[in-house]
This record gives sequence, structure tokens and C-alpha cells, in this order.
Amino acid sequence: MYPKNFYLRRQHVARVFNNTKLLCFLRQMLGTMRACSRAIPKNGTKPPPLREISKPKKNEGIPMPVFQYPVAQPGDRRVYVWGLADHGGLGTLGRTKKSSADFNYIAKPSRLTFGEWHKVVDITCGYGFTAFGVNDDSESIVYGNGINTDSQLGSAPKDEVHYKHHIITVPRPIPLPLKKKDTKVLGLSAGRAHLLILTSEGVFTLGNNGYGQCGRPVIENEDYCKSKVVHHIPNIKGVRITGVTAGQDHSVILTEKGEVYTFGWGADGQTGLAHYRNEWQPSLVKGDLAGERIIKVACAADCVLAMSDKGKIFGWGNSEYGQLPTEGDTTQINIATELSDCVKLGHIVDIAVGGSFCMILTSNGDVYVWGFGILGFGPEVKKIRTPTLIPNTLFGRNVYQKNIKVTQIYAGMNHLGAVTNSGDLYMWGKNKYGHLGLGHQNDQFFPLKVAIGAEVKKVACGVDHTVALCKPFI
Repeated sequence: MYPKNFYLRRQHVARVFNNTKLLCFLRQMLGTMRACSRAIPKNGTKPPPLREISKPKKNEGIPMPVFQYPVAQPGDRRVYVWGLADHGGLGTLGRTKKSSADFNYIAKPSRLTFGEWHKVVDITCGYGFTAFGVNDDSESIVYGNGINTDSQLGSAPKDEVHYKHHIITVPRPIPLPLKKKDTKVLGLSAGRAHLLILTSEGVFTLGNNGYGQCGRPVIENEDYCKSKVVHHIPNIKGVRITGVTAGQDHSVILTEKGEVYTFGWGADGQTGLAHYRNEWQPSLVKGDLAGERIIKVACAADCVLAMSDKGKIFGWGNSEYGQLPTEGDTTQINIATELSDCVKLGHIVDIAVGGSFCMILTSNGDVYVWGFGILGFGPEVKKIRTPTLIPNTLFGRNVYQKNIKVTQIYAGMNHLGAVTNSGDLYMWGKNKYGHLGLGHQNDQFFPLKVAIGAEVKKVACGVDHTVALCKPFI
């Protein structure tokens, strides 16, 4: 219970409070009266002159924006990275997580600062390293980061000072013996430990040449660490080079005539030269490619697919997982062979090859996949011998979005990706290092959209990391 004098004290406080409010009001009134009396002119004094009204200034009265958001230009690009970070392939030392298996990774797309300062036009991922093609006023047209044990990123004078264990942690210029100042980079492709750079001056190759994959003679016991050797292939028999593709330890060159030349490791028939020997000199692939105009070649390891301008698909190399049509116990094809199973699927516009599977895309946006691994049909389906359609609903097509379709496909060693005409990226496959960009390390058994926040233009898939080149929305 309250004390007896509680309510008496409460009434006293209320009276004091009310008196205080009244006193403040009277003081304000008195101050106002004094101010007014000062403003009234006394006898014999002139009132203060009126101020002149200034003329309206230019644009006065026109509403001005409080804040103007920056608007992206059509050519603006952003670079996003995710996956394993320990090998330096992501080009950043921050925003990584520590896994229970004691490795650092980024599980969601992370914007790379390098892409803000340079006009990146192309990307590629090798086995633990990344290269960026740049067309701006910077000191180099190609930058790289990641593993550099075989000088696949070139050798710079201060590498030993700034980097340890032959790991380039952030993108740095790759020195090239360019003859012209206005040389542009036109394409990039990376293998296990070598890099192909297509420029307006021709192709430059760097890194390991143990099997002739750099297009120069093999030197016995050559030391590739800290090597400054950059090999130049200006053209192929006077014909301009229009495309480059790197396998694990072999290389493929595409000319403007639609011809395919290969060199490097050939033990699985991946050179397509009708033998299983290594070849250092670029040699023409024949077989079923004779008379065809090839417009794209895809390879991630030892199996190769080629696509003609008519949508025909040809393959050669390793077929250990049923990627190619072999006979009997044969698991390799050393000559270009047309894939008859793809003929009835319609006009094919894109191809992708992983470590144990193949993928094709038709002009209708249908995605077909076959081979071995996580193919996109759930956890039970692990091996398919013939091209099988992945349902379009998994890529966002439905009754409300009937026009959504896949326009590009990509593949790493164990993961797959597809980009739609709306710029959305879907990924699936192995995900031990978070290289699917889904925010976790769990394997993904069917396509799932990756939250990037930009329009995806190109994707590069490595063994355990992924890089995307995107156009910002704003």
C-alpha cells in the first residue's frame, strides 16, 4: 500500500508544475512585448528602410533533384567471384569463410574490386587461377591471379617480394611482348597449367609446355617456374585466328575459315589427329570436320566437342564416361566424329564439356546433358548415355514467364551452369568448395538460380571456383 501522505504530495507537485508552466508562459509574453516595443519607432526617428527584393536568379523556381543515382552505361561490367579462395583464384583476400575442412572459400557471388577499375571484356578460369582480358588505358591488356607455379600467369620482377609460394593473390598485369600500343584482347582460355591469349596480333601462350600445349618444341627438363617465355603464334598458314580453347594439357585453335588446329597431349585422342601421340606443332583436325565450318570448340579436360555453323556436333578424345559414341571396350576416339544422337534434337547453338559429361543447347532454349556425375536430374541419376532434356521449368519458364529460355551454357570439371535471356544464372553439380555460389557447400542435384544482383553476360568455371562477368542493373 501507498503511504497516507502520498496523494497529498502528488497534489502539491501538480500545483507546482502548473504554476511553473504559467510562469514560463508569462515570461514568453513579456519577451514578445519588449521585442515589439523596440520595433516601434520613437518620436523623431525614422523607421528602418525596407529591404529591396532581389531579382529572381536563373533557374529559380525550377524543382531540382535531391539526389541523382548513378546510371550504368551499356558497356559497364562487374566481376563476381566465388568458390575456393586458398589458391588465390578469386583475386581477393577478404570476405572469405573458414570451412570445417580447414580451407577458405566464398559461398556467394562477391563483387571483385578489380572490375570497378578496369574495363574487363573477357574472363577464363584454369586449375586454380584466373585471367582477365582488359581493354582500357591500363598498363596491360591481360591480368591474372592464382596459382603461378608454371608461370602460366607470366613472371613479373616483383613477384617474389609481393607474393609467396607462387600464388598471386590479387590480379596483376601479365607481361606480353606486344608490338603495337593499340593491341586488343579478343579471347582467353586456360588449362591445367597453361594459358592461351588471343589478341589482334595473334595468340600468345604461357605456362607449362611439357606436352607441347603451348605450341612450341618440348624442351627436356625445362624449368617453368619463374619462366619468362611467352610464345607467339601470329596466324595459321597466313589465316587469322578467331578462337582459342584450352583442355587440361592440350590446346585448340579456330581459324576464320572454320578450321580446327590442335596441339599438346594426345594420349586420349584429345588432339583428334588420328593418333595418340603428343604434338607440339598446331595440326589440322580432319575426320568428319572435313568440309565443315566450325564456329565453337568446348573442352575442360580430355573430351572435346565442336559445333559447326549448321548446328552439327562433333566429338573426339576421352569417352571413359560415355560422352562419345564408342564401339566395344574402346574409351578413346582419336578422330573427329559426328554425334548422330544430336541430329534429331534441332538446331544446336551452344556446347559445353565437363570432366565426365557433355551439354548442348538448342535454339529453342532446350538444354540436353549426358555422361556421368550430377547431371541435373536428381540424386538418383548419375549416368546417361544419350542426350536427355532438363525440364525448362527448372530454368524459370512457366505459364507466367513463357518467353524465358536458356541462351548460354557453361561447364567446369564437376559443375554446370546456364544463363537465360533475362540474365539469370542457374548452377548445379558438385559443390564442396561453394563454387556453385548458392551460399552453402552441399551438392546441388538440379539447376538452381544464383543470387548475383546483375545481368550475367559470361561465366568461367574452374575446377573449384567460378567467375562471372556481369552488366549492372543500374
